[in-house]
Amino acid sequence: MPRFAANLTMLFTELPFLERFAAAANAGFRGVEYLFPYAWPVDQLAEQLKTHQLEQVLFNLPPGDWERGERGIACLPDRVEEFREGVFEALDYARRLKCQRINCLAGLKPDGLPDEVAFDTLVENLRFAADLLAAEGITLTLEAINSKVDMPGFFLDCSGIAVAAIEAAGRDNLRLQYDIYHMQIMEGDLCRSLSQLCSHIGHIQFADNPGRHEPGTGEICFEHLFRHIDSLPYDGWVSAEYHPQTDTASSLGWFGQ
Repeated sequence: MPRFAANLTMLFTELPFLERFAAAANAGFRGVEYLFPYAWPVDQLAEQLKTHQLEQVLFNLPPGDWERGERGIACLPDRVEEFREGVFEALDYARRLKCQRINCLAGLKPDGLPDEVAFDTLVENLRFAADLLAAEGITLTLEAINSKVDMPGFFLDCSGIAVAAIEAAGRDNLRLQYDIYHMQIMEGDLCRSLSQLCSHIGHIQFADNPGRHEPGTGEICFEHLFRHIDSLPYDGWVSAEYHPQTDTASSLGWFGQ
């Protein structure tokens, strides 16, 4: 089976955030991720990782004002300086947490912003971030997110445009974050897509569809899909990023089978 990690933003939400590390370790996970670390002192997070012998797998660059609906700023030409400041902040956290992957959210494209301007801005920001992270041996990932259900208006909503941005940026430590849930909604044909994109993929996340719940609640055959991932030349983490239908413990029937 793949190396599974737990997304603590979505799993174990029955508990306060800092108690979720212990819950993930007790459930058998050896890696954790979450959307953003910035609300917590880095020493508190590092202590939880050390105490429970967990690896920090990934987190996202600062996304702008998440509470007000922003979902990344990397494609916005009037936010370049803020984006760059966020990269430095993320790097500080990554150093202390010994995290080897940071994900970039392209953001929602405003009406009136030409696609080519958003794309060129994104590419330049990717180059800046990748160059800075490369000096620390850190991989930058870029995620495509569905625009049909979860994030209408998200600039990168399919794997093709995400890979085009990665190739245009031309950095060796820049990879695709492939989210099975988002790509099932936008593209389907998951096994073929994973095979074709494998050389670009630096991280994988999953949830079933519809509903973004645990495997077995929707249309995706995860038993087959996990076997397929095992057959690929991919040795990275595969992170559970779903909303349990009830509680987290009851949702883990897929784990370890």
